[in-house]
Amino acid sequence: MKARRQAAVLEIVSHDPIRSQEQLRQRLSGRGFDVTQATLSRDIKELGLVKRAADGSYQPAPEDDGSAPASDQARHTLQRALVEYLVAIRQSQQLLVLRTGPGEAQPLALAIDRARLTDVLGTIAGDDTILVITRDARTARTLVLQFEGLAAS
Repeated sequence: MKARRQAAVLEIVSHDPIRSQEQLRQRLSGRGFDVTQATLSRDIKELGLVKRAADGSYQPAPEDDGSAPASDQARHTLQRALVEYLVAIRQSQQLLVLRTGPGEAQPLALAIDRARLTDVLGTIAGDDTILVITRDARTARTLVLQFEGLAAS
Protein backbone atom coordinates (compact mmCIF):
# COMPACT_ATOMS: atom_id res chain seq x y z
CA MET A 1 0.00 0.00 0.00
CA LYS A 2 2.80 2.41 0.90
CA ALA A 3 4.62 1.79 -2.37
CA ARG A 4 1.47 2.35 -4.42
CA ARG A 5 0.66 5.49 -2.47
CA GLN A 6 4.19 6.86 -2.96
CA ALA A 7 4.06 6.00 -6.66
CA ALA A 8 0.77 7.93 -6.84
CA VAL A 9 2.39 10.89 -5.05
CA LEU A 10 5.23 10.93 -7.60
CA GLU A 11 2.77 10.72 -10.48
CA ILE A 12 0.57 13.50 -9.11
CA VAL A 13 3.40 15.97 -8.46
CA SER A 14 4.99 15.26 -11.83
CA HIS A 15 1.77 16.06 -13.72
CA ASP A 16 0.10 18.80 -11.65
CA PRO A 17 1.35 21.82 -9.70
CA ILE A 18 0.72 20.80 -6.07
CA ARG A 19 1.51 23.60 -3.63
CA SER A 20 0.35 22.18 -0.29
CA GLN A 21 0.12 18.92 1.57
CA GLU A 22 -3.65 19.41 1.85
CA GLN A 23 -3.94 19.73 -1.93
CA LEU A 24 -1.86 16.57 -2.32
CA ARG A 25 -3.94 14.76 0.31
CA GLN A 26 -7.13 15.64 -1.59
CA ARG A 27 -5.69 14.36 -4.88
CA LEU A 28 -4.64 11.13 -3.17
CA SER A 29 -8.10 10.81 -1.63
CA GLY A 30 -9.57 11.05 -5.12
CA ARG A 31 -7.46 8.03 -6.06
CA GLY A 32 -8.63 6.02 -3.07
CA PHE A 33 -5.77 6.76 -0.65
CA ASP A 34 -6.97 8.05 2.73
CA VAL A 35 -3.82 9.46 4.36
CA THR A 36 -3.10 11.50 7.44
CA GLN A 37 -0.94 14.62 7.37
CA ALA A 38 1.79 12.75 9.28
CA THR A 39 1.86 9.93 6.73
CA LEU A 40 1.97 12.42 3.88
CA SER A 41 4.85 14.29 5.53
CA ARG A 42 6.81 11.04 5.83
CA ASP A 43 6.12 10.19 2.19
CA ILE A 44 7.29 13.63 1.05
CA LYS A 45 10.49 13.24 3.07
CA GLU A 46 11.16 9.66 1.92
CA LEU A 47 10.57 10.60 -1.71
CA GLY A 48 12.84 13.63 -1.35
CA LEU A 49 10.27 16.08 -2.67
CA VAL A 50 11.14 19.76 -2.51
CA LYS A 51 9.23 22.91 -3.38
CA ARG A 52 10.13 24.80 -6.54
CA ALA A 53 11.14 28.38 -5.90
CA ALA A 54 9.26 29.66 -8.93
CA ASP A 55 5.75 28.56 -7.98
CA GLY A 56 5.99 26.67 -4.67
CA SER A 57 4.96 23.34 -6.24
CA TYR A 58 6.34 20.03 -5.02
CA GLN A 59 8.84 18.29 -7.26
CA PRO A 60 11.46 15.57 -6.88
CA ALA A 61 14.81 16.97 -5.73
CA PRO A 62 16.83 18.15 -8.72
CA GLU A 63 19.29 15.65 -10.11
CA ASP A 64 22.93 16.54 -9.91
CA ASP A 65 25.77 15.49 -12.15
CA GLY A 66 26.47 12.42 -10.01
CA SER A 67 29.94 13.53 -9.03
CA ALA A 68 29.13 13.97 -5.35
CA PRO A 69 28.89 10.79 -3.28
CA ALA A 70 25.49 9.75 -2.01
CA SER A 71 24.66 10.59 1.56
CA ASP A 72 24.52 7.94 4.25
CA GLN A 73 20.77 8.60 4.36
CA ALA A 74 20.46 7.78 0.63
CA ARG A 75 22.29 4.50 1.11
CA HIS A 76 20.17 3.64 4.14
CA THR A 77 17.04 4.43 2.12
CA LEU A 78 18.29 2.13 -0.65
CA GLN A 79 18.77 -0.70 1.83
CA ARG A 80 15.27 -0.18 3.27
CA ALA A 81 13.78 -0.07 -0.23
CA LEU A 82 15.56 -3.27 -1.26
CA VAL A 83 14.36 -5.06 1.88
CA GLU A 84 10.81 -3.82 1.42
CA TYR A 85 10.33 -4.00 -2.37
CA LEU A 86 12.81 -6.36 -4.07
CA VAL A 87 11.24 -9.69 -5.02
CA ALA A 88 13.77 -11.04 -7.53
CA ILE A 89 16.81 -9.96 -9.50
CA ARG A 90 18.13 -11.39 -12.77
CA GLN A 91 21.17 -10.50 -14.83
CA SER A 92 21.63 -10.48 -18.59
CA GLN A 93 25.11 -9.26 -19.48
CA GLN A 94 25.37 -5.66 -18.19
CA LEU A 95 21.61 -5.40 -17.58
CA LEU A 96 19.77 -6.21 -14.37
CA VAL A 97 16.03 -6.80 -14.18
CA LEU A 98 14.63 -6.21 -10.71
CA ARG A 99 11.13 -7.45 -9.91
CA THR A 100 8.95 -5.87 -7.24
CA GLY A 101 5.34 -6.08 -6.16
CA PRO A 102 2.75 -4.09 -8.12
CA GLY A 103 3.34 -0.34 -7.87
CA GLU A 104 6.66 -0.76 -6.07
CA ALA A 105 9.15 -0.27 -8.91
CA GLN A 106 9.14 3.54 -8.87
CA PRO A 107 10.13 3.97 -5.18
CA LEU A 108 12.89 1.36 -5.50
CA ALA A 109 14.25 2.89 -8.71
CA LEU A 110 14.21 6.31 -7.06
CA ALA A 111 16.20 4.91 -4.12
CA ILE A 112 18.74 3.36 -6.53
CA ASP A 113 19.08 6.65 -8.43
CA ARG A 114 19.49 8.68 -5.24
CA ALA A 115 22.16 6.31 -3.90
CA ARG A 116 24.32 7.38 -6.88
CA LEU A 117 26.03 4.02 -7.21
CA THR A 118 29.05 4.43 -9.48
CA ASP A 119 28.31 1.10 -11.18
CA VAL A 120 24.80 2.16 -12.24
CA LEU A 121 24.55 4.09 -15.49
CA GLY A 122 20.77 4.44 -15.24
CA THR A 123 17.43 2.91 -14.33
CA ILE A 124 14.07 2.60 -16.06
CA ALA A 125 11.07 1.67 -13.93
CA GLY A 126 7.64 0.40 -14.82
CA ASP A 127 4.96 -0.79 -12.41
CA ASP A 128 6.68 -3.91 -11.04
CA THR A 129 9.92 -4.10 -13.03
CA ILE A 130 13.12 -2.05 -13.07
CA LEU A 131 15.84 -2.19 -15.70
CA VAL A 132 19.22 -1.27 -14.23
CA ILE A 133 22.00 -0.58 -16.73
CA THR A 134 25.60 -1.09 -15.62
CA ARG A 135 28.98 -0.68 -17.32
CA ASP A 136 29.65 -4.35 -18.05
CA ALA A 137 28.69 -7.90 -17.08
CA ARG A 138 31.25 -8.15 -14.26
CA THR A 139 30.03 -4.92 -12.73
CA ALA A 140 26.44 -6.16 -13.03
CA ARG A 141 27.31 -9.36 -11.16
CA THR A 142 28.94 -7.35 -8.36
CA LEU A 143 25.81 -5.20 -8.15
CA VAL A 144 23.58 -8.29 -7.95
CA LEU A 145 25.59 -9.51 -4.97
CA GLN A 146 25.48 -6.05 -3.37
CA PHE A 147 21.70 -5.73 -3.80
CA GLU A 148 21.10 -9.28 -2.52
CA GLY A 149 23.30 -8.61 0.50
CA LEU A 150 21.50 -5.38 1.32
CA ALA A 151 18.08 -7.00 0.83
CA ALA A 152 19.01 -9.82 3.23
CA SER A 153 20.08 -7.40 5.98
